[in-house]
Amino acid sequence: MARPFHWDHLRSLIAIARQGSISAAARAISVEHSTLSRHIAALEERIGSKLFERTPSGTVLTTAGARLLEAAEAMQAVVTRAEEDIGGQDMAVSGSVRIGAPEVVGAFLLAPRLAKLSKAHPNLSVQLAAMPHNFSLTKRETDMVVALSRPEHGQLVSKKLSDYTLCAYASRDYIKAAAPIRELSDLKSHELINYTDDQMYSSYIDYLELVLPDVEARFQSSSMIAQLHATIEGLGICVLPHFLTRMHESLVPVLPSQTSLVRSWYLVYREDSRNLARIRVISDYLIEEFAKIHGLLTGANLHGAIDGKVLAVDDVDQSKKRRQPA
Repeated sequence: MARPFHWDHLRSLIAIARQGSISAAARAISVEHSTLSRHIAALEERIGSKLFERTPSGTVLTTAGARLLEAAEAMQAVVTRAEEDIGGQDMAVSGSVRIGAPEVVGAFLLAPRLAKLSKAHPNLSVQLAAMPHNFSLTKRETDMVVALSRPEHGQLVSKKLSDYTLCAYASRDYIKAAAPIRELSDLKSHELINYTDDQMYSSYIDYLELVLPDVEARFQSSSMIAQLHATIEGLGICVLPHFLTRMHESLVPVLPSQTSLVRSWYLVYREDSRNLARIRVISDYLIEEFAKIHGLLTGANLHGAIDGKVLAVDDVDQSKKRRQPA
């Protein structure tokens, strides 16, 4: 009869796969580095194959490691559901959840709300990865992601968080000093700000191309926060989400009736984790929280611009009708 796997060894496998290195995993689950190494060595001897490869970017699963990880996480899910059924809600809302999100959403919208949720559930550990990156749920990079579109394949659950609206913005100082802007074609002679072409992680964020195709931005960055600060400093015009510009009175909308875009965020997680209490609690909470700030996200009560150089703001609902998400 084959010897059974030790659960501690499988737990170590899961931790290393999620954290990306033995050192990070040791810190995350409070286990000695040498102990984790022994666990992985024992598993490799047990199955007769290497589980991880060392690369410049971290520790990466081999094909055999990925297959064993899938089985280990299935076992973990069964154990967790049993604990939830037996122990009740207080025990259920515990454990670790890693959430991936675009940097601005993560930093400005998720972080403060997840902090409040963590206070309400002291046994819940939240890891927020907020960066311009396509997070893979199938590769177990994260447990949940905030995505710009619904997944087209895979055993995944997706729930809409909210629409959000963007339009072109510039600083008041830039508008006062620049040539008049009375129609969309006028923007071609102005300084523009956008994402770096080869670092754009999704076509959904190529906002400038949708507003004004085939133009070259003078200032480019993979970070929307960097684009925002360049705009505040008066470097040029940038397509930005309304909720982000609300914090900066120096910014004004530019031709909002012609540059408005509507996009959406979706909360996505794996089908096999939908019944985990920690996933349910986070999902329900975020959907409720985003509903509360719907007006902020969609640009309701957006103020007009100055000096007659920028057209008056149309009603946001009219902008939505003109331009729907791709």
